[in-house]
Amino acid sequence: MTDLETRAVPARAGALRRAAPALLGYAAVRALGLLALFVWSAARDKSAYTLLTARWDALWYVRVAELGYGYEVRLANGDVHSNLAFFPLLPWLERLVAAVSPLSYADGGFLVALLASVAAAWGIFAVADHLYGRRAGVCAVLLWAVLPVGIVQSMAYSESLFTALAAWSLYAVLTGRWVTAGALALAAGLTRPVGTAVAAAVWAAAIASFLAQRRAAGAEHNGHATAAERGRRANTVERERSANTVEQDGRTTAVVEGSGSEALGVPGPAAPRARRVLGMLLAPLGTAGYVLWVGHRTGEGPLGYLYVQAGWRNGFDGGYAFARFVAGKFTSFPSALAGAGLLLGVVSVVWLYAVGVRQRQPLPLLVYTGVVTALALCASSYFGSKPRLLMPAFPLLLPLALALARQRTRRSAWVLGVAAVVCAGYGAFWLNGSGPP
Repeated sequence: MTDLETRAVPARAGALRRAAPALLGYAAVRALGLLALFVWSAARDKSAYTLLTARWDALWYVRVAELGYGYEVRLANGDVHSNLAFFPLLPWLERLVAAVSPLSYADGGFLVALLASVAAAWGIFAVADHLYGRRAGVCAVLLWAVLPVGIVQSMAYSESLFTALAAWSLYAVLTGRWVTAGALALAAGLTRPVGTAVAAAVWAAAIASFLAQRRAAGAEHNGHATAAERGRRANTVERERSANTVEQDGRTTAVVEGSGSEALGVPGPAAPRARRVLGMLLAPLGTAGYVLWVGHRTGEGPLGYLYVQAGWRNGFDGGYAFARFVAGKFTSFPSALAGAGLLLGVVSVVWLYAVGVRQRQPLPLLVYTGVVTALALCASSYFGSKPRLLMPAFPLLLPLALALARQRTRRSAWVLGVAAVVCAGYGAFWLNGSGPP
């Protein structure tokens, strides 16, 4: 074992110990959700495991793993549901698990989802802890766990796998590990179409880093900055520190460190230019490679994947169809309540993003969250899936995590405990009813 590997082992062990409260809390919330699902399903004479592994999109992933691409269903109305709509990384992993173990493809999908959900929780903690401290990191993970549609994190779906890859790619960006960030973005791009959000975050951070390097070189060349410029920089850093503090054990602790580009979440310019460029080149290859392959497979060229999605009646219309759907709910009193709930949900998402901007979240997080949110809210796909599509946008939870972290431990635990119970009950009800498409 080399000296570098010797130093890396205790570093990883220390990182795991630091994340342990968040991971144990996450496991407890997910265990509660699964217990509620199994009890509810048994009462309705249904198989909870089937709901988790062999319905809706999970079946399509298994078909890709088992049969490869080319399977499609032609509906009476002329729509064509092709399995080319599903990105390949999860089916590849299902096939790998089945090849090296006695598990089926569906079992493999469930195992991958469980492991990926823990990896996602750890990645979310790593990002929040890096920016705001350990307490906020724990709160961020638990908030992600208690989302109303959190049961999807334990299903043989690709959300957990994608969130894990996205979170760790963003953490790699924040810590200046450009090649790692690009490679993880590539893998995320092979998982879901929204992998473009991760690639965009890597590119935005790298470009900002290049610009910061140019400004630093210019300032050094000119000899010194003016007094006014120094004053503005000092004021900016002070505002960031005052906006991002956490009350811990009666003390107010600043949790944003650094200044200039680093305080804004853009790694300093010390990283070699070649590694940043390589990370940028790797980041979009997953999404671009699969989309271009589908275009070649269908004979439709670069737009082939859009034609495949159109067969599922999925598209991007800027939110027009969703707005009409919400407006249609206000035509009668009972459905108006649902419409008000939908409207409140959309407003809450937009508000949380605006708070993140006001709190000066790092540029890569803002870019990533903005793209994920825009694709989720502005797509013309099945409207019931939008909460699930928003699940990877975990930076939206950071303002709430900061607010909880500033509260006393007992109050935060009470809020999260109640939310966990509600989440478990809703998840069991949801999967035994309409469930996620």
